[in-house]
Amino acid sequence: MANPLPQQRLLLELLSMSGEIAVLGPQDDSLLWRTLEECKKKAWVRLTTISADTYKVELRSLGRAAMVRGQSAT
Repeated sequence: MANPLPQQRLLLELLSMSGEIAVLGPQDDSLLWRTLEECKKKAWVRLTTISADTYKVELRSLGRAAMVRGQSAT
């Protein structure tokens, strides 16, 4: 499994410190949404729709493991 890219690692570290976060606003082509989708595809995070433009993001165990691997590679 590949090590996280810098923006992915930043998101994983934020989730590790926060537990979970809420993302407000529509899904678009922003850096945040691209990173969320990349991490979701790798099963590092869980994305849950709360309402039309509100999403909950949680760190999964694979994301925590990827974050640890990324730290040991540097």
